[in-house]
Order: sequence, then structure tokens, then C-alpha cells
Amino acid sequence: MKSYGNHVRILIVDDHPLVREGLAHRLTAQEDLEVVGEAATEEEAKRKVKELQPDLVIVDISLKEGHGLELIKYVRLNYPKLKMLALSSFQESLYAERALRAGALGYLNKQESNEKVIDAIRTVLAGNRFTSPEMAQKLMEHALNRDKEPEKEPIERLSDRELEIFGLIGRGLSSSVIADKLLISTHTIDTHRENIKRKLNIKSAGELVRVAVQWVLENA
Repeated sequence: MKSYGNHVRILIVDDHPLVREGLAHRLTAQEDLEVVGEAATEEEAKRKVKELQPDLVIVDISLKEGHGLELIKYVRLNYPKLKMLALSSFQESLYAERALRAGALGYLNKQESNEKVIDAIRTVLAGNRFTSPEMAQKLMEHALNRDKEPEKEPIERLSDRELEIFGLIGRGLSSSVIADKLLISTHTIDTHRENIKRKLNIKSAGELVRVAVQWVLENA
């Protein structure tokens, strides 16, 4: 991707207008950073990336239409030189490593200070990874102990797709609606539901919905 003049061109992807506005205000306060576009959904972001050719995309993991991880994977496949920073309110232990595996260079919690946001952006633009010191330590330990499976919380055992479906269940969507949304069959959704129940030690469909709703509320 190519910058115009001395400005770094940035696309913000987040489904909350106030978050986009606040983040854009933070970034444009920097003389060399320019927010060239905003998107609220995965599909809109794909169009904006093609149209605007930014240098950096800041991606919220949780989108009401689409999913941040899937967007990151798409951009990595189709625009391998485009740098990405994942920004989310979800706990770092659950999504940071997933975002990095998908193709983002950094992960940052939305609650961080202005200084930390700018630091993360500049680190990623330089081609380096950005995470909290705690997550960096965890990733190093994983790399040094590849032969040992680290202990994981039940929710961390879910695949990216299972976690996405778990979140959609928590938002009250039925299997048929989720299938239409993700462009896969209801049979595949039901298979994922059974895998989620097994990994989370959930016995019934009703309990799955209750647990998923509670998780979404806690991470809203």
C-alpha cells in the first residue's frame, strides 16, 4: 500500500459510530495520520479497502454484520502488504492470538489510552507486532514449548468459527438465521453447536443459549 504525501492512510472498521468518531479524532490529531474512511460491516470494509487502498486497517473484532477475524483473514489473503491492527473490548487472552494468527500485526483493548493507541499504530506500521507485555510473554512461552499443550479455559478451546457462532447464539439468532448470515448449511451450524456444547460441557440447547447470552452481555 502506498501513502499519499507524508500521511499514513487509515481505514477504521467498527460498528459503533461513536467509537469510530472518537478514534478518528484521536488519529487526526497526529500530523502524519489521516483517516480516509470508515466502515461498519465486514462487506463494507472489503469494498472500502479496494476503493481507498489504505496503509492500515483498524479492525474491531466484534461486528454486528460479519466478523473481524474473517475480515482480517480476507485482507491478509487479498492484500498481503496491508497492515492491520485489531482493536476490541474482548479479553486479550481470548482474541489476541487468534487475531495475530489471522493476519493482524497487533491487538489492543479499546480502553487503552490515546498514547497506547498511537504507540500500537506506529509499531504495526513499522512492521512489528504489538500486544501487551503479558500477551507477548504468553506467546513466547507457547513458541518455546510447542511440544506441550498449554492449559486453556473452556471458551479458548473453541475454533474461530465456533466462537463466532457462539456469539451469534448469544445475540438470539436461530440456526437458520446464522446459516443464512454465514452462507453455510443449517446442518453445519448444528454440528458446530454440538461441538460447542461438548467443549464447554453444556448439556442442553437451552443451557447453551443461556451461557451464550451471558457471555455476550459480559463482553458487550
